[in-house]
Amino acid sequence: MGVGGNFWDLLKPYARNEGFDFLRNKKVAVDLSYWIVQHETALKNKARNPHIKLTFFRTINLFSKLGAFPVFIIDGVSSPLKNRARIERFFRFSGIDLSGLPGVNDGVSVERNGAFTKCVQECVELLETLGMPVLKAKGEAEALCAKLNSEGGHVDACITADSDAFLFGAKCVIKSLRPTSKEPFECYHMSDIEAGLGLKRRHLIAISLLVGNDHDLGGVSGIGIDTALRFVQMFPEEEILNRLHDVGNGDVPLSQIGSSSSESFVDRDVRGSDTSSPKNKSHCSHCGHPGSKRAHVKHSCEYCTVNFNNNCTQKPAGYKCECSSCVMARHVKEQKKQTNWLLSVCSKMSSQQKFPNDQIIDMYLNQIGGSISEHESMSLLWKSPNTELLIDFLGYHQRWDPSYIRQRLLPMLSTILLREMASDPAKGLLLHEQYEFDSIQRVKIRFGHPSYLVKWKKVGAMEIASSTPQTEDYDTQQDDVVEVNEFGDLLDEPDIPEIHVDDGCWFLLTDENMDLVKAAYPEETDRFLREKELKESKSKKRKASGETTPKSSAVQLSINEFYRSTKGTAHLLKEKEGPAKKISEEQTKQGGSSSKETTTSTPKLSKSVRHRLLFN
Repeated sequence: MGVGGNFWDLLKPYARNEGFDFLRNKKVAVDLSYWIVQHETALKNKARNPHIKLTFFRTINLFSKLGAFPVFIIDGVSSPLKNRARIERFFRFSGIDLSGLPGVNDGVSVERNGAFTKCVQECVELLETLGMPVLKAKGEAEALCAKLNSEGGHVDACITADSDAFLFGAKCVIKSLRPTSKEPFECYHMSDIEAGLGLKRRHLIAISLLVGNDHDLGGVSGIGIDTALRFVQMFPEEEILNRLHDVGNGDVPLSQIGSSSSESFVDRDVRGSDTSSPKNKSHCSHCGHPGSKRAHVKHSCEYCTVNFNNNCTQKPAGYKCECSSCVMARHVKEQKKQTNWLLSVCSKMSSQQKFPNDQIIDMYLNQIGGSISEHESMSLLWKSPNTELLIDFLGYHQRWDPSYIRQRLLPMLSTILLREMASDPAKGLLLHEQYEFDSIQRVKIRFGHPSYLVKWKKVGAMEIASSTPQTEDYDTQQDDVVEVNEFGDLLDEPDIPEIHVDDGCWFLLTDENMDLVKAAYPEETDRFLREKELKESKSKKRKASGETTPKSSAVQLSINEFYRSTKGTAHLLKEKEGPAKKISEEQTKQGGSSSKETTTSTPKLSKSVRHRLLFN
């Protein structure tokens, strides 16, 4: 949840939609509980163990397709405030009276339910088998994510939907991840929020105290997100929390806050007006200028353009007089309105018990529960997946075939191999210990993102299931750009490597990052680019000279070409039909059968059937 009051809608205009390479070779902290809850909400009763299935596929996508180094964070022991908030939320949804709600200091302790805890444990086991680092926070997972992002530069971004990550100090939060989109990341940068709304970290903490958060669901009664935003924008960051304490304690007169806040408004608008001019209280109902209508009938208004009747002109709709008295009256009215609004807001805050809550402020500012030890920072290492353990784990929980697991794991293994080859080209590693790099087939574009289609040649024996599809035509056209909704993204599996058999040799075709392939195999990449450039130059020369390549039989013809070709075919068929018809007539005469019998033996075909037979 995070901050209440539709807080994400307030930040939505300042979101960035980043492309595929945003997290390339960067570290990112993932709130694992957010993934599990999201999976359970979207796919409940639709898949077997959806938390395991989608954590497996999403981790492979994040690591191989998007090129990130994920660090997974799980929740530790929640604070007493959040435990009480959980009970309160349960009471509200269940319609139970809140009068029996235990207090914060009553020693209440609420842990996650057993089913959710089991899901977390299974996902942690899966991630460790995949070689991903997993850290356990002392308190909130988003607090540790923010700590890793804000201090020490351990990670470059956080993946979480809890907006209070900003309150803990996060600099970049990725709220949504859509692997099958042109721009898969919905990112929020703290610098953009500061520039757009003028809000800094303490301002956001103040807003959470007013509208509610994970530790105080209600906030201040009667104050919404718009009111909270308007109030906190009146004070600088270093003063806002002190102002909340002053208002809560009633030490500062509320009228002083109202007058000081509106004084600059009055001075700004009155500046430049002629305050020494006489203050005419009466205004003409016809033109709106100082003076009465009767006086303007006798003598024309000095502010109006006089017509031939020597009368003043009709005032337009929505007219506002700009004389000094009217300007001052409007300022006084606006000042009174602003002061009354502030009095109302401050009275609501002062009526709230124990407002503001110092425990919540201290927890956000000091990132309680988000500390990381030196040992944990050194343990941020990414290892190769243990394939055999992974097959046993997924075979037990998901009942997947070993060949299916190996095939889905290939994108991660190929990414690891390319990274190792880029760091040390002399290693000469094999993919899955059985496939060596053969060539680059072509540039493949999916969802607007280019990649290389790499061909791996088998050098050792590997048992492949008979149900595995074999692809002969692997050099197909580029894929179209496809938009998929969010639930489709959650179900998205990594690209399945294609299998090709040529002259008894087995080949794998995988999609790989272009920069990574170039770093791992620079000579092969240069050779491919030269050949590609040569083909393009030949194609341009061919087009310039007017030469056309012969059309393949698989290409669909235009309607004119179709009928031209079929008519020609029909003419040839008629020419061939003549001699055959004469022979059949002679055979009929020799057999003594009559033409009548021949006619009756021939089936009567409709015009449409004969038309289809002719053109087919």
